[in-house]
Amino acid sequence: MTKSLTRVLLIPIAIAALAVLSTTPLLGDPALLHPDQLDQLVARIALYSDPLLAQVLTASTYADQIPGAAAWAKQHQYLQGDDLARAISEDHLPWDPSVLALLPFPSVLDVMNRDMEWARHLGDAVLTQRSEVMDAVQRMRRKAHDYGYLQSNAYIRVLAYPSYLEILPVDPAYICVPVYDPVIVFSRPVGRIVVSAAISFGPPVFIGPAFVAFGWAHPGFLWPSHILVIDHEPWRRTWVNRQTYVHPYTRPWVRPVEPQVERHGIHRPLEAQRRGGRR
Repeated sequence: MTKSLTRVLLIPIAIAALAVLSTTPLLGDPALLHPDQLDQLVARIALYSDPLLAQVLTASTYADQIPGAAAWAKQHQYLQGDDLARAISEDHLPWDPSVLALLPFPSVLDVMNRDMEWARHLGDAVLTQRSEVMDAVQRMRRKAHDYGYLQSNAYIRVLAYPSYLEILPVDPAYICVPVYDPVIVFSRPVGRIVVSAAISFGPPVFIGPAFVAFGWAHPGFLWPSHILVIDHEPWRRTWVNRQTYVHPYTRPWVRPVEPQVERHGIHRPLEAQRRGGRR
């Protein structure tokens, strides 16, 4: 067999090998989770209001920063509102804005810090299976709603649409953290369980204009499109670009972005998508 013929025969083999490598997860990539595993993963946060849930999901992708943030938040839990924002600024905290956004919520950071394995798994799932994570949130919300646990009240508005449920704070400037037992609220009521008392709420946390720099400019979701929105922009961090991605905050905090030409109409398409899903 001539050398030229050998090269010709080896080319298809090389191409096939590359194809196999391209579809094989790299060593260290997180394993993909099944729907029931994702349901369990999001159960403890699925009933958070959309703005808070968006911040928790994004912050979980920076799990290595959670312990430091949880400690700082605990030490400064006596501060609120503008005083807290001022302390964050003066301390020149090194964490991503998605983590800074949770500093007003020491209890949430404490939950994440006490179970770092869960927080890391959540962050990995957000980076690799964001659409499936959002679907899992909706499945759990639907259960709690259908069983009567998830209802509008003095703290939240529950908006039910055919394919998804939104949970919004009654006053966008005040976010309340729900407290509930997933074993109860995602199961059919039995015995003498008081459905209306299954979910309680912590004290309202004021999120004023000073927190816009930390992504608190209408964070939330476009549920039908599986888009997570922070600071009016789709949040596009994934497992592949996690080392380099910088969210284009309107008012960047820790990681500045390059000057950009004004993008006319960026809010209009997002709002149009949001309205388009409500039928």
